[in-house]
Amino acid sequence: MTDPRAPRLFADDAAIRDIGERMLACTLPKAGWTHEAHLSTCAWLILERPDIVPERDLPGLIRRYNESVGGVNSDTAGYHETITQVMIRAVRAALARSEGRDLAERVNALLLADEGRRDWPLRFYSRERLFSVEARRRWIDPDLLNLPPPVLCE
Repeated sequence: MTDPRAPRLFADDAAIRDIGERMLACTLPKAGWTHEAHLSTCAWLILERPDIVPERDLPGLIRRYNESVGGVNSDTAGYHETITQVMIRAVRAALARSEGRDLAERVNALLLADEGRRDWPLRFYSRERLFSVEARRRWIDPDLLNLPPPVLCE
């Protein structure tokens, strides 16, 4: 029996590229926009799409995607600025530790790392602060622990 909280890993680079490309094209089904899809898309953008700067561009891309599948970006649903920016930092940190490996290996290592866990931001933020309307609308600093410094990776 497998742990339902265990991440779904990727078989190959093509599967990751497919999710990222379909997210950008707004053709990925809503059910396909999982936690793993979020992180793999971010990693793919960092590693293979130098024309897109995740910290700057991902907010608009996610909002557009959400709306394309019938979702809303409101005070209670859809895009979340603080979580997005924290997870971009997490993805960059994990990728920096896996240089020299192929895309799927790097993304799978990220998904298995602490930074790849859904609850990783709660190490730094109280649940109340992280899930506040303010945190959803704009970046807010953590209230429990300082985040690790940003890491640049290739």
